[in-house]
Amino acid sequence: MAPPPPPLTPTADEARGLAARELAQAAYRTREPGVLEQLGRWLLERLDDLVGLLTAQRAGGAGGVLVVLALVVVVVVVVRRRLGRAARTAHAGAASLDDTGLTAADHRRRAEDHADDGRFDDAVREWMRALVRGLEERDVLAGRPGRTAGEAAREASAVLPGAADALADAARCFDETVYGGRSADAGSVARMRAADRAVGEQRVAAG
Repeated sequence: MAPPPPPLTPTADEARGLAARELAQAAYRTREPGVLEQLGRWLLERLDDLVGLLTAQRAGGAGGVLVVLALVVVVVVVVRRRLGRAARTAHAGAASLDDTGLTAADHRRRAEDHADDGRFDDAVREWMRALVRGLEERDVLAGRPGRTAGEAAREASAVLPGAADALADAARCFDETVYGGRSADAGSVARMRAADRAVGEQRVAAG
């Protein structure tokens, strides 16, 4: 029985190349890449320094390569974590229900444009903004920064009990799309559109 092949042991230069290729992946590109690019360059410079030190000390053996590979792992982990925080921050901003200065009708038009273009996630977000903004325009809800979709649904249901189911479904669809990692589709958009219509048809309960 033939012995197993020896493990692949990259050289220091190959290890450095692994880090460079990892950082060049499209997954690391954001709409505002400046900070991540600077971080990536800084880490690769440190990797260059370490490779140079290992070479100068003739530490290119297995132990030296393992140190370089360990730094590659550090490069990848740090940049991925930084990217994750940036993505979460951008995502939170995109999902905000705070007053954008647009009317409910504006948000409805944007929702329909997104849906026509197949951007269903964006359409769901705009429909929720339209719904909440419409409630504010009717004085059902007072404008309040930081209000979540669930909070808006519960607060509005107390005033529009006949729309409670529609409000709850809209908030659920929004949360599934924005926070639950579930991609929206045409059916999701139809749910949001129907909820907005149902809420708009309900009159404020007397007393």
